[in-house]
Formats: sequence, structure tokens, C-alpha cells
Amino acid sequence: MKIKGIIAICLFCSTLVFGQKKPNIVLIFTDDQTYSSIHALGNKEIITPNMDKMVEEGTTFTHAYNMGAWSGAVCAASRAMMISGRFVWRANEFRHNWKGNNSEALDKSWSKILESSGYETYMTGKWHVDAPAKKIFNNVLNQRHGMPGDAWRGKEMTAQFKADPSLKVSGSGKIMPIGYNRPLNENDTLWSPTDTARGGYWKGGKHWTEVLKDDAVNFIEQAKTKEDPFFMYLAFNAPHDPRQAPQEFIDMYPLDSISVPKSYLPEYPFRHSIANGNYLRDEALAPFPRTEYAIKTHTQEYYASITHVDTQIGLILDALKKSGKMDNTYIFFTADHGLAMGRHGLLGKQSLFDHSIRPPMIVMGPDIPKNNKVDADVYLQDVMATSIEIAGVEKPDYVEFNSFLDLAKGATKKSHYEAIYGAYLNVNRMIRKDNFKLLVYPEINKVLLFDLQNDPEEMNDISDDIANKSKVKSLFKELLELQKDMNDPLDLNNIYLSLN
Repeated sequence: MKIKGIIAICLFCSTLVFGQKKPNIVLIFTDDQTYSSIHALGNKEIITPNMDKMVEEGTTFTHAYNMGAWSGAVCAASRAMMISGRFVWRANEFRHNWKGNNSEALDKSWSKILESSGYETYMTGKWHVDAPAKKIFNNVLNQRHGMPGDAWRGKEMTAQFKADPSLKVSGSGKIMPIGYNRPLNENDTLWSPTDTARGGYWKGGKHWTEVLKDDAVNFIEQAKTKEDPFFMYLAFNAPHDPRQAPQEFIDMYPLDSISVPKSYLPEYPFRHSIANGNYLRDEALAPFPRTEYAIKTHTQEYYASITHVDTQIGLILDALKKSGKMDNTYIFFTADHGLAMGRHGLLGKQSLFDHSIRPPMIVMGPDIPKNNKVDADVYLQDVMATSIEIAGVEKPDYVEFNSFLDLAKGATKKSHYEAIYGAYLNVNRMIRKDNFKLLVYPEINKVLLFDLQNDPEEMNDISDDIANKSKVKSLFKELLELQKDMNDPLDLNNIYLSLN
């Protein structure tokens, strides 16, 4: 009886932090949402009333970054880092342990760390992680993998299409799936984001964004009757393509109300050198060269998808308030990266420009300052370490990302990182420090430098200015040191030594 009593006491204590019940933790996670896609954060064209409320009710990190990716599926790398706590190249190595259902590796995942501290865990939506969701979450509903469009998509670029790229203008969905290479002009109406017959988000009869909202509300109904704290991982597929939304949301964005971005280009001159060729799926969605009409159309669908998500987020927040749990709940809102949507002539996320590596990052909680902005650099994967600190758990040694709870609370203003590192395949490397960004394109021995304070859209490469030569060399040298810390497999020493 004594042993049973001790066990009961231990289990009870595991749900307490400093004498208080452990807080609940909710991650609301979108896919492909860039940092500049929230009305309250400066985008006056987009309609996001619920995200705006989160900005007002919490602290926004204005400079959150995704570290990079080892494949064109940037979201897979982003999520592997978040779930494992490891930096990009070590996350790539570690994820193979999940594939073999290695129980020790699974136990080191984010959700399992919280579960071991007394949390009931819930997951719904996009997963795209090698670890089986049902083996690391207590509750899983409607798990989705990758993009929601196998039926919509048809086959990837076929050998026939590759042999004769002119076929892409034929309008034949058999060679170039209908959702790609569009719109060619104002008369190109083969694809409609509201056409439920195309599958994608409409597959199954109810839009996936709304299905996730229903799942989240169901989870909250379950959790409100339990004493244990909860962790909810709510991962929307939207606004990832195919960017489908109900007609009422499309109607909110007439094309003449949408502007093209300042850094719009018909074509990025170095895109082939950074693996953004004609057959990269994200880039193939719109015609080459880009047209203002095509970019406005894709932006219309992007904004409509985000506003549709925003509506569902409002309903999830309402359910949390009605549950009586909100006063003891921390909410993180972010995305796994952004999208270019016409900036630099690109459409996707396979670059290291800010539009593609910076998502929004908002934190709400009982002791988090309201309507507060923090401009210290963080990684979006810091969410994992932050939640572990909130749960009162000592951060395991293998978790390399840092908690930003002290930054959110205003206890410090200094970033926990001396510089921000970025990588994409072996074709792109980046270092950001002191409002400067250095980009390296190894395939063409190209180095670019941007003054982000005066050129936030990264439009003016100043690497060739004599006055900036020392800045280029010092940043490049620091990048080489970061590569060592990251276990980066790419050797850039020859390019560094070639600098004048």
C-alpha cells in the first residue's frame, strides 16, 4: 500500500509546476504561410481578424526562421527538426531511426517528452514526419501526409513533358496536370479553386481545413473533462497548394485589389543554379516567365486559403475559451516556412530569401505580454524547447534548439543565437547577422550580400561594393564555423579562399 501511495503522489506531482497545475500547450500550425501574410503585421490587403486578435493578445516574434531542408519538401525537414529538437543535418540523420520504429528514438520526440511529464497528447492534420504519429501521440485523428492533391495532381512531370516542354501550354491535364502552369491568361479557366470535383482539400466531402477545426474542437471537448494537462498539435495543410477555398473567401479578394510584390520579377536569373528549375513542383504551378496576372491569381487563392484558415482558428479559440481552460493554456501559432508568391520571380519555398524561410510566430499565455513585438532572431523550431520549459521539464541534451520564453516575457532582448544559419540542399547556404544576410550559391561560385535594414526585400546585392568586401569575408568565415557546428556536409572553403 505504501508503494501504491508513493506512485500516486508521484503521478499527481507530475502534473504540477511550482505548486500549480501544469499549463496546457497548443500548437496551431499552418503550412507555407509567410511572415507577411497577417493584416495586423502590416499586410493591409489580407483579411485575418483572428490572427490579428492573437497578435493583440500575445507576443509576436517578427524574425522567426526555418533552418532549411535536405529536400524540396521543405516542410518535411522543418517538422523533423521540430519533433526531434535537432538541427537540420542531424535531424536528417536521426529521422531514419523513426522509420524502423526504434522505440528509444520515438521516446525522444516532442510529444513523448511531454507525455512522460503527465500530458495527454493530441494530433490532427498534416504530419509528413517519419515517426508514426500514432506511436508518439495518445490521440490521432485524420492524419494527412504531404500535399492534399494526389488525385488533383495526376502524375508528376512525365518523361514526355520533360522531352517537349512546349506541351505545358497545351492545356492537357494528361501531360501537365490541370492545376499546374496556370493561369496562362485571363481565358485560362480549366482550374478553379472552388471546384470540388478536383479533389485536393475537397477530397472526402468536407474541406480539410474545416475537418481539422472539427477535430480540434472534439479534442477540446475531451480534454476539458480531464485533470491532466494537454498538448495539442493542430497542423493545417493550408495554405499549401492546391490553394482551394470556398467561393465566399475567393470573393473577398478581387484581382484589382491585389498588388504585385515590390521584388516581383518575371524570372529569377539564378533560379536554375539553386534547384528552382522548370520541373520543381512549387515553381511549375505558374507559367514561366511569370506574369503579373498569374501572380495576382495565385495570391488571390493564397489569401483566400489563409482567411479560410483564420476563420477556423477563431472557432478553435472560442472552444478553448468556452472550455474554461484558456487561463492556463499557452498557444503557439506559426508555420513551417513561407512562400515567395512572385517575389524574386519565384513561387515556392525552395530558397533562403526571407519570404520563404520566415513564418509568423505568435505566442499567447497567462504571463505573456499582450500586443508585444520581439525582433530578436529565433528559429521556429524553438517552439519545442519553449514548450518543454513551460511544462517544467529539463531540456534533454539532444535538443539543440533554445527556449524563447525569456524573450517572450521580456526578461531579455538578446537572441540566443549569434547568427542565423540556413541551408537548402547543396545549392544554397546563408548566414544572417546584425541585419546583414550573406547568400552563397556554390554551383556558380556566387556570393550575394544584402543590407536587411535598408533593403528588407533583398533586392539589391551589395557584395561587389569595395566597402563591403570585409563584411563579405567576415560573414563567410562565420558561416564556415556554423557549418562545422551544424555537421553540414557541404564544403565551401574553395569559394571562401577565392574571395578577393
